[in-house]
Amino acid sequence: MKVIAVNGSPRKNWNTATLLKNALEGAASNGAETELVHLYDLDYTGCTSCFACKLKSGKSYGRCAINDELESVLEKIAGVDALVIGSPVYFGDVTGAMRSFLERLFFQYLAYTNPPSSLFGRDMKTAAVYTMNAPEKQAKELNYDAVFGSIENVMVRIFGSFVGRVCSYETLQFEDYDKMVFDLADPGARRERHRTVFPEDCKKALELGKRLASPGGADTGI
Repeated sequence: MKVIAVNGSPRKNWNTATLLKNALEGAASNGAETELVHLYDLDYTGCTSCFACKLKSGKSYGRCAINDELESVLEKIAGVDALVIGSPVYFGDVTGAMRSFLERLFFQYLAYTNPPSSLFGRDMKTAAVYTMNAPEKQAKELNYDAVFGSIENVMVRIFGSFVGRVCSYETLQFEDYDKMVFDLADPGARRERHRTVFPEDCKKALELGKRLASPGGADTGI
């Protein structure tokens, strides 16, 4: 069992990365071999609409033809048993790095059949973690669920399953709030939430990872 996590945050040791590390720890506790990829370490682009992955009898049919530093990551994902993505929310969506990654990951496997089908060729468990400055109530008012759901629905279409998501709200943004212009919320309350609530989010990510590496069939719903 191999599980790979993809971090769409520019930070390697902050909220999103921490949740992903906990998810991988959970997977490892069930015997999985794990790997964490940081997208901001890589030099790559989003999909360029070259359509080489759609060319009949083409050497890149069903595989992204762009030769850059994302290529090896896509190759790894093609061989793993489970994938978990993680991203902070920037302006109501995942980061640009995550969006570009998802374009490349998804489009190569999308077959323009009627109805559309997947060229991935097997089922793979998937999951997601999202972190954000917004409180949970505001996130729901802004319909973040629709943003996350659109990604997760494609995961089901392409890979056959989506095990679940963990959302962490009102996350700690700065190490030292005194140095920053910030009166959107009480910094003390944010630090206290990070001390008391964020560990519970980490436990949820741990359990999510265990589910990713558990035997048996994968869930097929959001």
